[in-house]
Amino acid sequence: MSPFAPLIGQPQAISLLTQAVAKHRIAPAYLFAGAVGVGRSLAARCFVELVLSHTTTPVNLEGLQQRLKHHNHPDLLWVEPTYLHQGKRLTAAAAEEAGVKRKSPPMIRLEQVREIAQFLSRPPLEASRSIVVLDQAETMAEAAANGLLKTLEEPGQATLILIAPSVESLLPTLVSRCQKTPFYRLSSEAMAQVLQQAGQAEILQQPQILQLAQGSPGAAIAHWQQLQTIPADLLQALGQPPRSPRAALTLARQIASTLESETQIWLLDYLQQWYWQTLPVTPATQSIVQQLEKARRYLQQFVQPRLTWEVTLLNMVQS
Repeated sequence: MSPFAPLIGQPQAISLLTQAVAKHRIAPAYLFAGAVGVGRSLAARCFVELVLSHTTTPVNLEGLQQRLKHHNHPDLLWVEPTYLHQGKRLTAAAAEEAGVKRKSPPMIRLEQVREIAQFLSRPPLEASRSIVVLDQAETMAEAAANGLLKTLEEPGQATLILIAPSVESLLPTLVSRCQKTPFYRLSSEAMAQVLQQAGQAEILQQPQILQLAQGSPGAAIAHWQQLQTIPADLLQALGQPPRSPRAALTLARQIASTLESETQIWLLDYLQQWYWQTLPVTPATQSIVQQLEKARRYLQQFVQPRLTWEVTLLNMVQS
């Protein structure tokens, strides 16, 4: 069975990557460009399995799959954005597990890029080449990106895979050294297939979630999980715009005291979609959606959350 069997809805990417291995034309660097949640990271794991299984020595495919599942292979380095906490780098998963408050987004740091160069300074141990995957490569600061550029110019016996949302999200100098592999949003049929296989068929009955996801099953699952964290009474209260200043202020206080900053930003996206689909299309509805978009920008700029919600919901009352 092909390593790409789990990847649904990306026939072009599968064809390009499979042919590269079959014809022994694996590029020194790839850019997997496409929306979050459409299969870019899964494709990277499948491609890594395909490349690492082509060695001069027999390979236990089941054992290889288990090692790659945990990124535990001597010729693979999987790099993720990190938070800096008390002098230690933590991935998003590790930070959540440790209960670390995240005040700024994670990033791929210069120290991690230096570790890539160190990793590639030795020849591969088991496979025919080493592979480095940079997940969310768009989070690199300029210094880290410039450091990676030197590695891309002389990767040696290795292949680097950069995963990013678009070509424009990376420095042109990095993009020019990568073979671009596009990933597309999935059709409704492919979305349904992925969600059913993932045991998330109930999401198919949530039109607001599907609309937010816009053809990304990964995003649909993330949105659905986020929705479960919102108290049911709060969601019910927000089902319609507040009718009075008192109701607006009460809701603002509840949101600010109950939800974390990232959840509040997500809630604004959800409410925009909800109101646009459930309210009549009028100038008042358009004004409400615009108010929510302004609130989103304010929260991203670290404006005081309760004040942001009070102003937004009071303006919605006036609308």
